[in-house]
Amino acid sequence: MRKKVLVTRRIPNQGLAKLRKYFDVEVNELDRGLSHDELKEKVKGKDGVICLLSDKINGEIMDSEPNVKIFANYAVGYNNMDVEAAIKRKVYLSNTPGVLTSATADMAWSLLFAVARRVVEGDKYIRAGKFDGWSPTLLLGREISGKTLGIIGAGRIGRAFAKRAAAFDMKVLYYSRSKKEEFEKKTGAEYVDFDELLRKSDYISVHTPLTTETIHMISDKEFDIMKDTCILINTSRGPVVDEKTLVKALKEKKIWGAGLDVYENEPEVEEELKYLDNVVLCPHLGSATDETRISMAVMAADNIISALNGKEPPNNIALYMDV
Repeated sequence: MRKKVLVTRRIPNQGLAKLRKYFDVEVNELDRGLSHDELKEKVKGKDGVICLLSDKINGEIMDSEPNVKIFANYAVGYNNMDVEAAIKRKVYLSNTPGVLTSATADMAWSLLFAVARRVVEGDKYIRAGKFDGWSPTLLLGREISGKTLGIIGAGRIGRAFAKRAAAFDMKVLYYSRSKKEEFEKKTGAEYVDFDELLRKSDYISVHTPLTTETIHMISDKEFDIMKDTCILINTSRGPVVDEKTLVKALKEKKIWGAGLDVYENEPEVEEELKYLDNVVLCPHLGSATDETRISMAVMAADNIISALNGKEPPNNIALYMDV
């Protein structure tokens, strides 16, 4: 009898086709994520599950079908998963590291440029019919070349983001749990303490994973330290930045602007952010390229195939913790 796999939201066909060679595959065809109760029901009778970052995979979900061997996250992050509960139940958890590094780093740069050069404001200005010719003072933004770039979190994505700064002759500062000597050699980046990074940076980009230590890592105190010309970019995890204090900082001009691709209570967005011109908001598009999403689908399928054939998945989260 063929084993059964649940996919909690439609993913690119390349991943589904690979799974269907070996297993019976059920895909959630609703144009939305499953509720917790729906997920519990759908997991019953399955041997493996491909899930999303928005699916909370805890002990309750695991216990709804004791025969599930693996929950394979279609994401590099795994803060939606209870690793301890999985280890206790001898259930594999996996993610999709590496393949979305470049796409997410590019997205962070897209936000940096959009905020600094007021691209979204300019687009709205044109569409509203307000443009009547060039003006010396129209929508003045911030220079990028030669400025100081602060990077919080020097994992794969943070390092890829930093490498792109060389094209703009930027001075790169970084803060992480440990020094990255090879990274420093390749980019000239300088390891500094957290407050120094906040104080000296013209641009700050967040690339740290979400842990108990990084929740609200940036809040009132941190905004007070930043330059009032600083631009904050977050493509990591929403709860790293306290959104309510971000609104306050933007309204009070404690910082110059912000670009966000992730949100504290995603998919909900702090309401006041929607009405501020000095913030650019994107709907979690960090990995949203055809090439990356296909690679993620194939990688998630490979993790499922390995686990259901009695092998350790290539991206076993219990062993692989560097995002």
